Amino acid sequence: MNEFSILCRVIGSLFNRQPQDPLLVPLFTMLREGKLKAQWPLEQDELLTRLQQNSDPQALAADYNALFVGSECSVPPYASQWPNGPQEADVRAFLSSRGMPLSDAPADHFGVLLLAASWLEDQSAEDEFAAQLALFDDYLLPWCGAFLGKVEAHATSAFYRTLAALSREAIQAMYDELNEGNDEEA
Repeated sequence: MNEFSILCRVIGSLFNRQPQDPLLVPLFTMLREGKLKAQWPLEQDELLTRLQQNSDPQALAADYNALFVGSECSVPPYASQWPNGPQEADVRAFLSSRGMPLSDAPADHFGVLLLAASWLEDQSAEDEFAAQLALFDDYLLPWCGAFLGKVEAHATSAFYRTLAALSREAIQAMYDELNEGNDEEA
């Protein structure tokens, strides 16, 4: 798994799953023990330290639910609920056309889109750059800035405010790398 895939998988998982989800236990353990910082490919030590200091899953559950869960949530995590976001059916059709296995859960969730970017990277098809650029250009970037800004504004925990800032920087770095890779292929 390369750096791009690791970034997408970690950030996607933290947005896509409840903090107390058993599948996140190893990730929160790495975070608390400072081991994630050692493997993080970007220069984001200050943000990672802030995440580490505020990474008690039980304490984060209420903030996660208030931010992202239910019709009354303060920050809908689905692209189709944002003015510039794509429709869920369009996201699902794109990911299905790439061969990504999807569940019945909405495919336009912010976390799912990042996990999809990781999946595309790990599949490494001939046209992976084009697929990843399309994912970023058409399905993630049109709305993720507004989404992450609202997470920062509404989060009651330092963890989710910090995760939003870390995500914004990481997404920009990955997008820049995709564009550099695309220039090299052209």
